Amino acid sequence: MFDFITEEHEMIRQAARDFAQSAIAPIAADHDESGEFPLETVRQMGTLGFMGIEIPEEYGGVGMDTIAYVLAMEEISKVDASHGTIMSVNNSLVCHALLKYGTEEQKQKYLVPVASGSKIGAYSLTEPMSGSDAGNMRSRAVLSEDGSHYTINGRKSWVTSAPVADIILLFTMTSPERAHRGITAFIIETDREGFARGKTEPKLGIRASATSEITFDDYCSPVDNRLGEEGEGFKIAMAVLDAGRIGIAAQALGIAEAAMEASIKYAQEREAFGQKIGEFQMIQQKLADMKCRIDASRLLIYQAALAKMKASKAGGRYTLESSVAKLYASETAMWVATQAVQVHGGMGYSKELPVERYFRDAKITEIYEGTSEIQRLVIARHLTGLR
Repeated sequence: MFDFITEEHEMIRQAARDFAQSAIAPIAADHDESGEFPLETVRQMGTLGFMGIEIPEEYGGVGMDTIAYVLAMEEISKVDASHGTIMSVNNSLVCHALLKYGTEEQKQKYLVPVASGSKIGAYSLTEPMSGSDAGNMRSRAVLSEDGSHYTINGRKSWVTSAPVADIILLFTMTSPERAHRGITAFIIETDREGFARGKTEPKLGIRASATSEITFDDYCSPVDNRLGEEGEGFKIAMAVLDAGRIGIAAQALGIAEAAMEASIKYAQEREAFGQKIGEFQMIQQKLADMKCRIDASRLLIYQAALAKMKASKAGGRYTLESSVAKLYASETAMWVATQAVQVHGGMGYSKELPVERYFRDAKITEIYEGTSEIQRLVIARHLTGLR
């Protein structure tokens, strides 16, 4: 159907589908209930290459492209969005940043183990008082007098995979008077003195994807662990989020597909007033609208993925395409999951079926890596050229 999807793409899609069905599906509900991080299956994802799909083989990845990544993300997230979140952060945020902005030494030391899945990465931009407003962050990194290291202090919040991460990409202030232009990026080794993890957040959805605060108390970071130059952190963070939003869009697509397929099956089996509920026009309308929104989301995701692939060769950004895909796919996931609960009636509200989990998992896709409101601002500013 799409001539840019090759036989190799189909192979990774099938591999992701098979793994998700055989290894993740049997444990998804239990891990959602307990909130336990699925370390064993995450390690298996690394062995299969799903933790560094776009990273060249020389740096621990499998050397495929963005289309391969979104196909695999869709299949994993269709079975369990928590695994999709872990996979997205590792691929799109951590690996992408290290590959694009890291020195050769940083790539060998940090990218190789993260892309291969032997170590887990995390990305930390948000703080308790600064979410979308990154220029308002309170954490600080101060360069020593001899220029050998930075001393970092502060608190970051909502750090996905922080409770288990070996490496964290940290964005913090080195020049507060310059607001967002004073942000610098660092590679944090979590086994160093001065680093601590807070309590794991009791989240509504994606509960097996561990999230927590992290704190820095006179944490000493060598200058060699700075990613890019001083003051380049915001630029790096935003460029990396362009890639991350494509991953979240693919995650949202997987959730929406799972909710639609469950609704179709239920509509074919459930009877009311002497007939299958799928014969009622109101149910048919819901299913038809699900299909249209899901197919439109998929096309926008492919458009964004192709734009990213083009940018990797010719330079430039793909901010508009990734924001459009993320906005539409995430709102589609929430809409489809809501309708799926309605189609299932009382059973949609019960934990006996996975539909209520799809509903809870879908919501976060409208919030993290840029809320829907921020995506609309990004899109409008690209259209008008105005701030």
